[in-house]
Amino acid sequence: MTGDSKTGVRLLLNGEPYNSGSRSDQLQQRGSRWKKRMLIGVLVLESLFALPKLAQGQLLGVFDAIFSSIQNDIGTSLKAINQIAQQMQQLYQTTVAPLAAINQARGFVANSINTYRGQMSQAFNTPFTSAESPGPQQFESLLHSRVSAEIPALQASFTSNFGSIPIVDAASPQDRVMMDVDDALGQENFKTTLIADQGADVVLQTANQMENQVAFSTPGSNPFLTAQAQVANLRCQAYIQKMIVAELRQEAGRIAHDNVLVKRRTAATSGVNSLITGALTAP
Repeated sequence: MTGDSKTGVRLLLNGEPYNSGSRSDQLQQRGSRWKKRMLIGVLVLESLFALPKLAQGQLLGVFDAIFSSIQNDIGTSLKAINQIAQQMQQLYQTTVAPLAAINQARGFVANSINTYRGQMSQAFNTPFTSAESPGPQQFESLLHSRVSAEIPALQASFTSNFGSIPIVDAASPQDRVMMDVDDALGQENFKTTLIADQGADVVLQTANQMENQVAFSTPGSNPFLTAQAQVANLRCQAYIQKMIVAELRQEAGRIAHDNVLVKRRTAATSGVNSLITGALTAP
C-alpha cells in the first residue's frame, strides 16, 4: 500500500508529469556536445595560428638559401670581375691612354687654336678693294660677297661694266660670236669663283668644328674624327678640282680665241695676196 502510494506520486511541471531522470540525461548530452564543439574550435584556431608560422619559417629558409648562394657563389665571381675591371682601368690610365699625355695633347691643340686660328681667319676674310669707280666697285663687292645668291646681280653688273654684245649691223657675225663666247667664259668663271668662296667658308667652319672636337676628344673617338677629316678632305678636293676645271676651261677659251685671230689674219693675208696677184697679172 505504501509502496504503491510512493510509486504513484508524480511531480507535475506546468500541468505535465516531470521526469527528473530524462531531464538530467538531456543536460548531460547537451554538455558533451558543447565540449566537442569547443574542442573542435580550439583545434581549428590552433591550426590557423600554426600554419602561418610554418609557412613563414619555410619562406625564411628559402631566402636564407638565396642570400647564401649570392654571398658565396655569385659574390665570389662578382668580386673577381671587379678586380679584373679595376686592373684593366689601371692599365688604360697608366699605359694605353695615360691621363697626363692626353692632357698634354689637349693643351697643344688649344694653344694651336689660340695661336693660328685668328691669323688664318684674317687671311681668308681680308677684303680686297681695288676698284675706284662706282660700277667696278659694285662688281668687285659682288664678286667677293661669298654668297651664291648674288649670282644674278653679278651677271647684271658684268654686263653693265664690260658692255653687251653689239647689234647685228654694228659688228661682223664672226666678231659677235667671239664676243659672246668670251663673255660667257668670263661670267662662268666669275660665278664659279663666287661659289667656290662660299664653299671654302663651309670647309673652314667644318675644320674649326673638328679642331674643337680634338681639343676635348677621348681616346676612343680618334677613328671617328679621322673618318670625318677624310670626308672633309674629299670635299676640299672636289672644290679644288672644280676650280682647276674652270681654269682649264678659261685657258682653252683663250687658246681658241687666239686661234680664231690667227685664222682671220690668215684669211686676210690670203685676200691681200689674191688682190696683189690680180693687180700684177692685169693687162
